[in-house]
Amino acid sequence: MNPSQIQHIPLRTLCAAALSAVLLGACATTGSGAGGGGYGGSAVRPVADQEPKNSAQARAKNNVDLGMAYMSLGNFGVALDEARNAVKHDSSYAPAYHLMGLVYMYIDDLNASRENFQRARSLAPGDPDIENSYGWFQCVSGNTSAGLETLRRVVKNPYFRYPGRAYTNMGLCYLRDKDDQQAEAMFAHALQVDPKNPQAMFQLADIAFRRGDLNHARKYLDQFHSSNEPDPATAWLGLRIARAMNDTDAQEHYGGLLRENFRQSKEYREMMQQ
Repeated sequence: MNPSQIQHIPLRTLCAAALSAVLLGACATTGSGAGGGGYGGSAVRPVADQEPKNSAQARAKNNVDLGMAYMSLGNFGVALDEARNAVKHDSSYAPAYHLMGLVYMYIDDLNASRENFQRARSLAPGDPDIENSYGWFQCVSGNTSAGLETLRRVVKNPYFRYPGRAYTNMGLCYLRDKDDQQAEAMFAHALQVDPKNPQAMFQLADIAFRRGDLNHARKYLDQFHSSNEPDPATAWLGLRIARAMNDTDAQEHYGGLLRENFRQSKEYREMMQQ
């Protein structure tokens, strides 16, 4: 999903990278947070996991659920419309503002994103779904230390069903600070609690490649492709690994993917320039 050297790519692409961590993580049993220890506070259940209190909230929840589905497909305009419709039904429904915060973060309107995240957090203090997204928002808006602290609290909440998402976001935060060692540890945590986490697999492959550990780079990339379709970034990484290992068969395979399926991508253009 991301090219190598993620710390140098635009905010929009970084938000897209985190989108899978926010929306698409598989259910997992919550383990201890990074550094261990208990939650250390009053654990809060996500509002989105709770039964609606009335018919208005039920309609709002339906809008948000639909908006999240559109969000996962990249249809951000419709997702935003659904969030606004949810607010019309129930102006106190925190997940609607959470969804708006996510949409605005993706389209680089950080002021609107911050406003909606703050509204969501005021309506549902400690909600781990919202805090996971807000922690990533803090990272992309330039406050990585605060974002990491928020995400550390999230993974310790026993009611948060997707710790792999928060660990992945922590890894991406560390990449923004060019700290590959800590990033690698967080992506490894993500895979421990969510063995099918595609973002963690890709980033572990990319980090291993950049430090010259070609065997582990190939291992993680093969693991990614065993359960996920290739995209331009994974095909380009595969080609570079193959070149470094002088694997002509793999070079032909990944080069063919870029030529046949991703000719409009910047990864294809990079391949043609080398």
